[in-house]
Amino acid sequence: MAIIVRSVSEAEFPALEALFGRGGASNGCWCMYWRLGAEYHKRDRQLNHDALRQRFATKPSPGLMAFETETETAIGWLQLTPRAELDWLNSVKFLAPVDALEVWSISCLYVTARHRSSGVATELIEAAVRTTRSAGVPAVEAYPIDVSAPGATHNAFTGYASTFFDAGFTELARRRPDRPIVRYTFTN
Repeated sequence: MAIIVRSVSEAEFPALEALFGRGGASNGCWCMYWRLGAEYHKRDRQLNHDALRQRFATKPSPGLMAFETETETAIGWLQLTPRAELDWLNSVKFLAPVDALEVWSISCLYVTARHRSSGVATELIEAAVRTTRSAGVPAVEAYPIDVSAPGATHNAFTGYASTFFDAGFTELARRRPDRPIVRYTFTN
């Protein structure tokens, strides 16, 4: 299957709505969890939807989407934003910043069930690395799940650690057995 990954703009929001479905993926989160914490779940899903829609009109783009080339159907999403914009993420002790480097974060990774284990997540991650590098940002981080750790959650809305390691990310910290902080740093 051939796919293409693009930065999103307002024009792609309907494709994301189709990808996430009426419920908004991950219990109506609409990629607000790392911004709001559990508050995203306490408010009306439409507010989360509208907040993400507003982000699609901003620069830098709030993420990347993978499309099946033949049908132009959205099959994957990756939220890519400056870490400084993710208030809740910055307040979580086991995911607290490792250093003062101004990085971008991959905080959400969603691939349709039908397309999982087919390389879509890898394509999205590699595109995130290219996008971050071209923006002149020194590094990109992620906070995936290490499912090989005892007691690890299988709620992998941040992706799997093994996929990031395969894409060249290195582990910076691990303050919980199943939650490494991984980073891809640019040397030039």
